[in-house]
Amino acid sequence: MSQQRFFLIDGSALAYRSYYAFQRNPLRTSSGEETSVAFGFAATILRLVTQEQPTHLAVLFDCREPTFRHKMYPAYKQNRKAMPEEMREQLPRLNEILEVMDVTTLRAPGFEADDLIGTIASKAAAAGWEVVIVSGDKDLFQLIDDRIKMLNLRKTTEAGEWFDREAVKAKMGVYPEQIIDLLALAGDSSDNVPGLAGVGPKTALKLLEQFGSFAAVFDNADQIKAKKLKESVTSGREKAYLSRQLVTIDRNVDFPYDLEQMTLPSLATVEISKLFQKLEFESLLKNIAAPAQDKQQLKQNYQTIDSEAALKEVTARIRKAGIFAFDTETDGLDPLTCNLVGISLAAAAGEAYYIPLRHLEGKNLDADICHRLLNPLLADPQIKKIAQNFKFDYHVLTRAGYRISNFDHDPMLASYILNPGSRRHGLSALALNHFDYRMQPISDLIGSGKKQLSFDTVPIDKATFYSAEDADLTFRLSETLETMVDDVGGHKLLHEIELPLSRVLAVMEQNGVGIDVELLGKMSAEMGAEIENIVHDVHTLAGREFNLNSPAQLADILFKELKLKPLRKTATKSGYSTDVNVLTELARQHDLPRRVLDYRHLQKLKSTYVDSLPCMVNPETGRVHTSYNQAVTSTGRLSSTDPNLQNIPIKTEIGSQIRTAFVPTDSDHQLLAADYSQVELRVLAHFCKDETLIKSFRDGEDVHARTASEVYGVDIEDVTPEMRRLAKTANFAVIYGVSAYGLSQQSDMSVAESREFIEVYYARYPRIREFIETVLAGAREQGYVSTLFERRRYLPDINSRNRTVRQFAERTAVNAVIQGTAADMIKIAMIEIDQAIATLKSKMIMQVHDELVFDMHNSETEQLTTLVRDKMENCVALTVPVVVDIGVGNNWLECK
Repeated sequence: MSQQRFFLIDGSALAYRSYYAFQRNPLRTSSGEETSVAFGFAATILRLVTQEQPTHLAVLFDCREPTFRHKMYPAYKQNRKAMPEEMREQLPRLNEILEVMDVTTLRAPGFEADDLIGTIASKAAAAGWEVVIVSGDKDLFQLIDDRIKMLNLRKTTEAGEWFDREAVKAKMGVYPEQIIDLLALAGDSSDNVPGLAGVGPKTALKLLEQFGSFAAVFDNADQIKAKKLKESVTSGREKAYLSRQLVTIDRNVDFPYDLEQMTLPSLATVEISKLFQKLEFESLLKNIAAPAQDKQQLKQNYQTIDSEAALKEVTARIRKAGIFAFDTETDGLDPLTCNLVGISLAAAAGEAYYIPLRHLEGKNLDADICHRLLNPLLADPQIKKIAQNFKFDYHVLTRAGYRISNFDHDPMLASYILNPGSRRHGLSALALNHFDYRMQPISDLIGSGKKQLSFDTVPIDKATFYSAEDADLTFRLSETLETMVDDVGGHKLLHEIELPLSRVLAVMEQNGVGIDVELLGKMSAEMGAEIENIVHDVHTLAGREFNLNSPAQLADILFKELKLKPLRKTATKSGYSTDVNVLTELARQHDLPRRVLDYRHLQKLKSTYVDSLPCMVNPETGRVHTSYNQAVTSTGRLSSTDPNLQNIPIKTEIGSQIRTAFVPTDSDHQLLAADYSQVELRVLAHFCKDETLIKSFRDGEDVHARTASEVYGVDIEDVTPEMRRLAKTANFAVIYGVSAYGLSQQSDMSVAESREFIEVYYARYPRIREFIETVLAGAREQGYVSTLFERRRYLPDINSRNRTVRQFAERTAVNAVIQGTAADMIKIAMIEIDQAIATLKSKMIMQVHDELVFDMHNSETEQLTTLVRDKMENCVALTVPVVVDIGVGNNWLECK
């Protein structure tokens, strides 16, 4: 018989481990269901099956009923906290996961999982099987022998931590057969096992080393020299023997099980794929084999188009249909530098075509023929066009000489409108979610990692299925998602804001922005010198050299050598935290943490922007071309990558200097920056209808000074800078439901002062509180909130029984309405401005939060200034005036 390899998983321990691993950032589906426990279990089982290749596997759980140990000692485990409610709510889903994965699960009333593990492991080992216990519980060390090992996956190493007899001895000081003695003498506070009073693991180990066995410790108590220890051993004999019974695992539990039936489950099933898809375990889906049935769920007629005659037939069908989806294949991921390899087309569900243009082997269609026949369709505004992540294909095709007249549907953007809190808007995820269909991964064709090939090396027949599948699923999804978007009232949001904006962003990305590389080089040298000075200062303050980038070494300096008072431990309890909040507090006690903050700030600026921006300059254009992301943030705001324009600092002097490197095209141009003034407060005034706030904006007052005047009860002329500063902080904090403690953290006020400030604030602005309460009431009833333009933000935790979780959802609700509306406003302005400047020499080149930046031709200064101000201030009518601040300069910083 071949060697049987049996893995026994301590289910109760793994459930807790999975829950606490994600406690700070719980895993949730886009509908809000928490899935940390189910994910941890599924991931662990897949990891074991893939890496360890067991022949048999089972999961053992504790039971709710009292065990024989409770009857023996009623105080057993009485100190254990009840299972967190958020964890308990996930157990039904965990059971479903195990059932669908067809994993053997066992429980036995009156016994713990340890007893079941001991019983099964002993029987399997006696039968000659290799047994692996998957747990980190030291009690289970007593089971380890020549055939039974233990694997602790709590360690971060990929292989985990393995324990055989020698590893147990190295960790615990005794071999497995004396683990019971050690635990009985030392006791266990977590299980409330009494042990000997005043005896811990170290003392227990010394006793066993001195006397050789558990019984010998008590038989030779008179030889113990330490008086207290001798008294403890003499008087504690009864409790120690009781403890020995409590920690001894029962290896002969009488309960039904069959070793041969606990075989490894098949993980390539439709049921597993569907459940993982439902729970949005996308990373796990990649690790299971796709069920053969998946490819049979959809009608698929895919053809290669490699002749002019064939393409003429396809284009005729598309023109007759009046709508088609398309997708591009390229030899790279940067749409502004890669080459077009092929194009796929679909004008009906299940029928798609691939046009090979640049494959290294096989018959390609001539690129000029493809352009002559396909470009008229792309350029015809009467024909509707669909593409997944439209911007990418727009870049690729326009660079290849094609003209795309209109964006009519993008499944990615439709999905984003439906589920803004999700990050699963990719084509494969959408196909799984809506059609239970698993698409062919690109890694099947080109591999992954360092050995990844370029798409132009893929054989044309294989490329045809892959690319045509993309076009086909894009077409199908557009029909499905269009109906769903209409059902939630998102038609205008998709077709009048997001889709038109996608084209605007594509143009902005192509425009790019000029970068002064020489200036950045000088800044890098200056920053490098300053960083060296800071390192020297820190080492001087510390009295020795150490690695500033090592949290552990820094913690030793701060808390052990300088003896500063630590604020809190790290999440893993492995040491003291040295994050920015801790260092900011410690900077009040000592200069060293202040200089470390300076070091981190400067290092981040240097590496993220000063050194990186020159590397991002496109060799063809000489400019930097960021990528704007429409389907990332939950509020509707845009984000950007390569570079991340949204995070370029402005509040610190050294950070703001980076903006001097953003420059106009040449001496005939300047930069123009247009920034909404206090747009979120104006949106708030529009929603809440507070008369004082509205009047302040209509009269053109300094709204922060007005708030200070109202709260402090003084004339606006008598408001001091400090009063205004606190009022400004409150205006942007209180409206989002900040607590008194939260406001105290953002200001110099105490918690009591902050609480009083908030109460006075709401008393002076009663409509703001009414607005917030109305928003929250609607969110609790509907489960979501909406912006002025019907953009929804779903709030699954708004009625959570967990106070902290619920309060976060409440703050999110108000923020989503106000910030989301402001985000929609600037999007609408961008669309209108793009249309208005189509014939100008000036170009829109950047969007950062509430600001737009233009590469303005000097001859159009007055015209562009007037146009931009008009569109931004009047694109949306609010009950208060919308104001835009405009600046012009020879670099971005000068525009402020």
